[in-house]
Amino acid sequence: MLIEESREIVVVIDSDRRLVAASRRAREAIEGLEEGTPLPEGILEGGEGHVPFVVPYEINGQTETIVYLSEPGDLAAYQELRAGFTASVSHELRTPLARLLALLDSAELPDSNVPELIELARREVRQIGELIDDVLFLSELESGKEVVSLGISAAVPLLREVADELAESAERAGVVIEIEGADETELPLRPRMIRVIARNLIENAIRYAGPGATLSLSVTSDAGRGVDLTASDDGAGVAEHELARLFERFYRADRARTSRGTGLGLAITKHIVTSADGDVIASGGEGQGLTVRCTFPAVDA
Repeated sequence: MLIEESREIVVVIDSDRRLVAASRRAREAIEGLEEGTPLPEGILEGGEGHVPFVVPYEINGQTETIVYLSEPGDLAAYQELRAGFTASVSHELRTPLARLLALLDSAELPDSNVPELIELARREVRQIGELIDDVLFLSELESGKEVVSLGISAAVPLLREVADELAESAERAGVVIEIEGADETELPLRPRMIRVIARNLIENAIRYAGPGATLSLSVTSDAGRGVDLTASDDGAGVAEHELARLFERFYRADRARTSRGTGLGLAITKHIVTSADGDVIASGGEGQGLTVRCTFPAVDA
């Protein structure tokens, strides 16, 4: 199922090079792909203008091979993206590590408040742990290890659960959370993925909306258009020229650069939504609040 729904050109063959499975895009790009028949000549040698990446594995004692066929230039682009991502992760880890080292050095100074410094050090360790968790989760999403859209779930009860879990943090930040929508409205996602999206959207408002802001998290359904999951706050907002970049990994708007967020929450949200054939957009402006709207295809009855 995962292979068939992949957006990449992917095929699986057995030890005799007979086709076991193929993605929809592979069937569109390569003629003659039929299960149980030999893979067309030249595919594994780079024919048809594709660059093969081959991964053999064993299942139930039998050897099979998964073959990813990239377009010319795709591999170089992927390697460039991976190098950039690695550099970004390294950069993001340096800041809390530097603060942690400074705190430990301070603890050795005469008359230092050791208990306070230890608590601050714990905060930095938690920050590092959150960053690592988000990086690993995003990596799992992109590698297909986390299945995004196998399931349909009633969304509003899950939103309430997450809001309750974050109620204390919201109160400390002076942010009010409101959940709106019919309990039975469904999204084409597993419960865990809905919780991840809800947590990311709520935490984003807690960190950046500012004291006195209200966040409305709502689910609405339009039979002819689809289902929307919308997070809208009336807080500080962001500059209009920054809206398009909010979903980039590690990007933070100017006023949020001192935040202890990982900079990956909205990137993860976008990946989940688009993997479920949805779309996500941000709107608002400085002093006008922020609205993040996740639109999904209509759920079949």
